[in-house]
Amino acid sequence: MNRPTLDRQSSADESEPLDLASWRQHAHDFEREIAKAVVGQERAIRLLTIAVFARGHVLLEGDVGVGKTTLLRAVARALGGSYERIEGTIDLMPSDMIYHTFLNEEGKPRVEPGPVLRHGSDLSVFFFNEINRARPQVHSLLLRLMAERSITAFNKEYVFPNLLVFADRNRIEREETFELPAAARDRFLMEVGISTPTDDTARRDLLFDTKFHDVDSLIGSLTDSVIDYRRLNALAKVIQSTIIVSPALEKYVLDLWTAIREPAKAEIPVPNVDVTRLIAGGASPRGMSYLIRAARVRAWLSGREMVVPEDIREIFNECMAHRIFLAPVYELRREEIVRSLISGVFAKVPAP
Repeated sequence: MNRPTLDRQSSADESEPLDLASWRQHAHDFEREIAKAVVGQERAIRLLTIAVFARGHVLLEGDVGVGKTTLLRAVARALGGSYERIEGTIDLMPSDMIYHTFLNEEGKPRVEPGPVLRHGSDLSVFFFNEINRARPQVHSLLLRLMAERSITAFNKEYVFPNLLVFADRNRIEREETFELPAAARDRFLMEVGISTPTDDTARRDLLFDTKFHDVDSLIGSLTDSVIDYRRLNALAKVIQSTIIVSPALEKYVLDLWTAIREPAKAEIPVPNVDVTRLIAGGASPRGMSYLIRAARVRAWLSGREMVVPEDIREIFNECMAHRIFLAPVYELRREEIVRSLISGVFAKVPAP
């Protein structure tokens, strides 16, 4: 099969066309660069790489101090382009993302662009730290930014064609926090859990290798702009139009979709749960299309030109779990129940 080629940014000094195999090597270089800053997180790095090349936003969730922020800063460094970060606080207002006011040296009021507008269309990564500490009004603005990659301010529309939004959420502390609405969560391609490494070598490095103790220096030591972020939108289109999904796999995904939405009809067992009352909603067409986008990228990264069932299974939980909405009575056991449900679906639905 002939692979389509993709030209680099014309302003760059490399003008020769690059095929998907060459881009795949750049993607692996991207992963290796990120791995210099975080250890024991190979799966999370792969998932973030898939999201980058699928052009999808990512929410990280984990305990305090497991490296969520370091991982996202490393991704932003290797991705290149303009980067902005904002801290989620209870008093943060939507206007704080767009502009800030102050008195200048002459004592006159001034208005300057905020973190979203500061770099204009060159904004590549917007990192929202502790997103669940921000108010719902802020989430609404972020939803517009994620969904349309644009906002309206000062009677003008600002467009951010290369933007990816990364956010993290601390799952331990719940005081003074606001749960993300379903619409906002659905805009994240993935929700990725980050946990403490279990490998002894990785744990030893984190404790005793001093380079991991100074995060600013560690991030600064990484190679900047390993890939050309300006070409990723065009590259993503080539990947999606090139990697094949066979009719057999299409049926498999449709069967998975039916089973995850109607587990009772599919006779999916979930321990200590009445599956007839379990699902309140979710697993939308948009969510399933995101799953296929990510699966195509995973197949490409693995050197294949066709999606296989393993591609679907390996990313299903991160792409779909946050889009499955349970009846309120089961929400307190959400993580346990959703994992059991997904496992049951894969056990019940035969793979091609």
